[in-house]
Amino acid sequence: MGETNGVHWLDRDQQTAWRSFLAGNARFFEALSAAHDAELDLSLGEYTLLVQLSEQPDRTQRMSALADGLVLSRSRLTHTVTRMEARGLVSRCPADGDRRGVNCRMTDLGYAALVNAAPGHVRAVRRLLVDVLDPDEMAALGRIMGKIGVAARGELAAAPRGC
Repeated sequence: MGETNGVHWLDRDQQTAWRSFLAGNARFFEALSAAHDAELDLSLGEYTLLVQLSEQPDRTQRMSALADGLVLSRSRLTHTVTRMEARGLVSRCPADGDRRGVNCRMTDLGYAALVNAAPGHVRAVRRLLVDVLDPDEMAALGRIMGKIGVAARGELAAAPRGC
């Protein structure tokens, strides 16, 4: 298509790749979420949150860092943590040395739920992604998504924030 009005339009191959990325990404996450809903006692979002907490000292992390790591808005994280707290999977407590800061801590019940869900999650990831690609494609996917993540993070960091 070339360039018009200062826009360098996507050519046919780029358009095909872009649309494949969108559709594949959407279908992958829809299928993974469906597998969680059908087979596990944790949603994909809850599982991912517990994984991140499990990798922290004392299974505890400041809410703002947890939101950044999960790429969630603060309000979305608060909603998720409130729901999980009601089920006894996590608890909130004041951050040490910061009266305004709040930590999220995985409870023993949350850890047990994570351990119970992990095999089903891994089976679904293998079925939907790992076993679909050969090792070279898997390595390439890791490199590609790493580049995309860095570019998007930079774009988000440079964007002005609303109130």
